[in-house]
Amino acid sequence: MPIVSLKGKAMPESPIRKLVPFAEKAAKEGKHIYHLNIGQPDIKSPIEAMDAVRNHKLDVLAYSHSAGFESFRKKLAGYYAKHDITISSDDILVTTGGSEALIFTMGSITDPGDEIIVPEPFYANYYSFSTQSMVEVVPVLSTIETGFALPPVKDFEKCITSKTKAILICNPGNPTGYLYSKEEIKQLSKLAIKYDLFLISDEVYREFVYDKSEHYSILQEKNMDDHAIVIDSVSKRYSMCGARIGCLVSKNKSVMETAMKFAQARLSPPTLAQIASEAALEAPESYYKETIAKYKSRRDTLVSGLKEIPGVKVSTPKGAFYCIAQLPVKDTDHFTKWLLDKFDLNKETVMLAPASGFYSTPDEGKDQVRIAYVLNRRDLKKSIAILKSGLEKYNNQ
Repeated sequence: MPIVSLKGKAMPESPIRKLVPFAEKAAKEGKHIYHLNIGQPDIKSPIEAMDAVRNHKLDVLAYSHSAGFESFRKKLAGYYAKHDITISSDDILVTTGGSEALIFTMGSITDPGDEIIVPEPFYANYYSFSTQSMVEVVPVLSTIETGFALPPVKDFEKCITSKTKAILICNPGNPTGYLYSKEEIKQLSKLAIKYDLFLISDEVYREFVYDKSEHYSILQEKNMDDHAIVIDSVSKRYSMCGARIGCLVSKNKSVMETAMKFAQARLSPPTLAQIASEAALEAPESYYKETIAKYKSRRDTLVSGLKEIPGVKVSTPKGAFYCIAQLPVKDTDHFTKWLLDKFDLNKETVMLAPASGFYSTPDEGKDQVRIAYVLNRRDLKKSIAILKSGLEKYNNQ
């Protein structure tokens, strides 16, 4: 019998989606599930994007340019200019989601056996993408005690070897919600220049920052043109996860020329989704303000509620719409399955993402969960009450 590849066997399960069978079983049993496990916003996509698809005049759904529509890339350059980022449309490659942008990046800058340093906990699919590219993830641990702030630079330097090709960050962070400060970005930029590394920044949550904080992009740093690579997406910004449109942004011509080969091999990003994404850039400023206000309100509701549960520890996210909570249990993989399989409160339960899947260091995050506050405040309050009741019953078994 033919066997699958070692690479395929090494591919990790998604900590976000692996509990789906338990959720499906719970739903069949008549339980209502509050989904806090996945970053699927309930915010409506911009009407501009939806109307552009509904009213398109295409007779043939044809290929686009492998780099994406030129008109879209020019508008994206204009979008970045509003954020004090000076780039041209030639510095942008449209991809099938931010995921493909990161896969193209790893394919363009690494060879099998190379290493990428990543602060952990990190977005779980970074590990999946590195496995596809046969690249080693080298973690640098951040902690809930510091709010998941950037670990000391010396911790990064200890990890740098002849195989190190890049440092990868998510800013603001998934799964922590941490927003790197301007000073922290400058520290990483100096490190990238000193050791001649790439600095990759996943900035798909750029708009979602709170408490009068400001997002600072690596593309705003001087002397970083050869080192900086940004991963971006419309998924969260415009609540358009299903569009699967992202982009790779860099002023490094060699990186962009190499990434273009990968883009040509997959032919082109989807045409209708590009039409929607280009139109989304016409959304008024009020769309962002209203969305950010909703998420801030949800964050405050969630964090304050979690802090009232005995034994729960949580740091306040500065951005994105996720937080890591430390629970008074030994194994959240078991606990989150139990919530779906064995527990309900008035026929309702919650679905959370065990945080161990966001770490590559063995045994880290086993008492933590990632929570996505993408539900309305009423549902978040219900979810907190269910979690509190669930913890009490679980620990009294």
